Amino acid sequence: MSKKQKTIQREVSLSGVGIHTGNTVKMTIKPAPVNHGFAFSRIDLEGAPIIEAKAEYVVNTQRGTNLERNGVQIQTSEHVLAAAVGLDIDNLLIELDSSEPPIMDGSSKYFVEALESAGIQEQDADIEEYVVKEIISFKDEVTGSEIILMPSDEYQVTTMVDFGTKILGTQNANLERISDFKEEIADARTFSFLHEIEMLLEHDLIKGGDLNNAIVYVDKELSAATMEKLKRAFKKDDIAVKPNGILDNLTLHWANEAARHKLLDVIGDLALVGMRIKGKVIANKPGHLVNTTFAKKLAKIIKQEKRNNVPQYDLNLPPLMDIHQIMDVLPHRPPFLLIDRIIELSDTHVVGMKNVTMNENFFVGHFPGSPVMPGVLQVEAMAQCGGVLVLHTVPDPENYLTYFMKMDKVKFKQKVLPGDTLTFKCELITPIRRGICHMQAYAYANGKIVAEAELMAQIARKK
Repeated sequence: MSKKQKTIQREVSLSGVGIHTGNTVKMTIKPAPVNHGFAFSRIDLEGAPIIEAKAEYVVNTQRGTNLERNGVQIQTSEHVLAAAVGLDIDNLLIELDSSEPPIMDGSSKYFVEALESAGIQEQDADIEEYVVKEIISFKDEVTGSEIILMPSDEYQVTTMVDFGTKILGTQNANLERISDFKEEIADARTFSFLHEIEMLLEHDLIKGGDLNNAIVYVDKELSAATMEKLKRAFKKDDIAVKPNGILDNLTLHWANEAARHKLLDVIGDLALVGMRIKGKVIANKPGHLVNTTFAKKLAKIIKQEKRNNVPQYDLNLPPLMDIHQIMDVLPHRPPFLLIDRIIELSDTHVVGMKNVTMNENFFVGHFPGSPVMPGVLQVEAMAQCGGVLVLHTVPDPENYLTYFMKMDKVKFKQKVLPGDTLTFKCELITPIRRGICHMQAYAYANGKIVAEAELMAQIARKK
């Protein structure tokens, strides 16, 4: 059963400080239409420019995942995106009056609560999901960080972290199903080591930090000078180190909270793929750089596979329409009938096929020594498939003819040779009106796309 896309019922707002800028920021999350995905809008800038939450816009991963498009920036995007994915939401517009969402307590907890308070609703469109069929991996040879994605019945994530310090050694976290995100992952807060905090303070990079939005692991001796700096930065009269090695004012939610937060980051960063993932992620020593590099790689693979999305069908099954039934619908006859079977047919798409044999009459004169199916006949075959789709909408197809109105964006990718089995897929770009059919058509052979075109045809009653 197909799952439906989701958004929120009404807009919801949160305010807080940005961890790096220290600025008070208001974030308003709004419902978005189907197939919109996640996007940020900078309403403090002229024209309220929009940046889609896509891996291609990642510009740097220092202290968070930062996006930039046409000079417009979004910093630390991962925690709010993780909340959206964790609640099974597909479409949101996130408005900000600054460059980064509020850090809140350093987790996704407050974003989850806000989204739930706005109400989650199904939309009238099926989700688009990338089903992992083979192992995909990426390794950063310098850091040893690695992400592996493998087939699984649902989206699962495992993180393994090793910081090589006594205070925070090896930790693992695991999310078996995305529905457990709220209970098991959302409250996991961001963390830093004391040496990182010192460096950030020196470079004036943590203006919005306080001890309520970051766990600080003390991995070195705390000098009196550092203690004074921290008191000033965090506006505290006193600061101490707990027996478990973290600065006080915070109690860990879980012993492995650091690994859980890394898992949260992985989910937020992989949201930038732009599509749900049906597979298991194993992330060893993950970080924003390796996460987003992997997201870019996966997005490219998905784009390539979509282009080569060969319709899968079982040739042993009886076709929806055989050659005789096709001739009952189409006016074409051999040798100009260029489809043998219809495999699928709905109100919006059709899949057909043709066995290309050495006996085709066009091979007699088209490069007889090296026969190749003419490209124009590939387009004609796609159009005939589309003709079945449009004639399917009238009760008496035998009384109609189909005529080409337009061909656009025609591309030929591979040669079609004798012995090939051609598969054609035509999908409506716009609904059929007044007998006019505007469709995107593809032809495939040997697991590859061989031709594509935008076609427009019209049916007219026979005189």
